[in-house]
Amino acid sequence: MPEEAKWYIVHTYSGYENKVASNLEKTVENRGLSDLIQKVYVPTEIVTEIKDSKKREVERKIFPSYVIVKMILTDESWYIVRNIRGCTGFVGPSSKPIPLTDEEVKRLGIESKHVEVSYNVGDSVVIIDGPLENNVGIVEELDTEKNYVRVNVSMFGRKTPVELELDQVQIVE
Repeated sequence: MPEEAKWYIVHTYSGYENKVASNLEKTVENRGLSDLIQKVYVPTEIVTEIKDSKKREVERKIFPSYVIVKMILTDESWYIVRNIRGCTGFVGPSSKPIPLTDEEVKRLGIESKHVEVSYNVGDSVVIIDGPLENNVGIVEELDTEKNYVRVNVSMFGRKTPVELELDQVQIVE
């Protein structure tokens, strides 16, 4: 059995995204396959729509006709997903679906890893990863939602702001 689940994109009939997702979740629950098919996700966003001089918020699908599934690819899991009513198949060649890369998963915002930080604005930190590794600076701005920190680093006698990911810095001991 493969070691870890990966994200795959499933193509559906137009307008069947939620139906495919709910049917897949029910099938997984009924057959006890939650270890193979772990998550089913329909990417949506909230959009403010103005119609007849009235504002209202509408939930819109980001990728119409697609459902994203986190699963361990086996013959059984492939067969179950492929045979859900409204599903036309996986994205990729018909013989073997292609999983999303870690970079694609990160860009799509499917899985957000939460990083606990031990530093605050005004603290001295050292950069532990990237081209400015081992430089020391002061935290100027911190945003845990967007996973970035702005650090003022002294370069060539000037303070230069540098934007980094939260796990690229640690507090100076």
